[in-house]
Amino acid sequence: MISKRFKYLRPEDVRALTALEFVPRSLAEGVLAGRHRSSARGSSIEFRDYRQFVPGDDPALIDWRAFARTDRHYLRTYEQETNMECHLFLDSSASMGFGAGTSKLDYASFFCAALAYLVTRGNDRVSLQIFDERIRFHAPPGSTRRHLHNLLHALETNPPGGQTKLAEALQRSHPLLKRRGTLVVLSDFLDDPEAIFKALNPYLHRGFRIHLFHILHPDEIELTRRGLLTFRDMETGGRLIAHTEEIRAAYADAMRAHVAGLRNFATRRGIDYTMTSTASPHLALFDRLT
Repeated sequence: MISKRFKYLRPEDVRALTALEFVPRSLAEGVLAGRHRSSARGSSIEFRDYRQFVPGDDPALIDWRAFARTDRHYLRTYEQETNMECHLFLDSSASMGFGAGTSKLDYASFFCAALAYLVTRGNDRVSLQIFDERIRFHAPPGSTRRHLHNLLHALETNPPGGQTKLAEALQRSHPLLKRRGTLVVLSDFLDDPEAIFKALNPYLHRGFRIHLFHILHPDEIELTRRGLLTFRDMETGGRLIAHTEEIRAAYADAMRAHVAGLRNFATRRGIDYTMTSTASPHLALFDRLT
């Protein structure tokens, strides 16, 4: 499926994904598990309905008999297919550029690329939204090799941008997702937790399965002792001079409170929430999707 080398989908990642498959669990969700699902379509899968062809679909799946009757392109959908859609939301705000070596945005992009590859490898559909204070890139769900390559190219040409406005991006994106499925959000969640989960409510009401991945650099999780430093807000440019020893305890309390608030909101709504460090292997995040 991969005919060229991509920055965020390395050969070793592809090899590590061979035991995983994107598979349906119920009408509203898809999950990952270490088992194989046949990509064959037809008599072994119960026919469900027709749906209109959209960019990103495989033209080989067009029902030409339906086209002859209606002069429109339709795909036959099957009971198994209706559960197989994954929507990736990638925070690309300026703060996601933090981190020497592998930034938070790099880490999230590695995971996005791996998940997109896994979904399309099983002939399932994946979409991608890249956002900061606005939606910078939107690719509707697709399953073809060209679609995957377009997503990987978008990830490679995606620098960190403006301010974080996760709640607003979720609100703006909701009408763009025509079919419910699995929603995967990767962000450092530097936004108001109450506003974020209010924006997620419409997705829950439609039956989306939601996974939130809170990505932080180790230096953000625990403030190291470095003496007097100048701290710069990557999104506003504001600066603060402080001694790390004097603010370390207060910072730790504030970070714990923020993470606890996100986790509590998620638990009450049946949303999966994971806080992870960029020092952890990104492929380990797949354990949260099983």
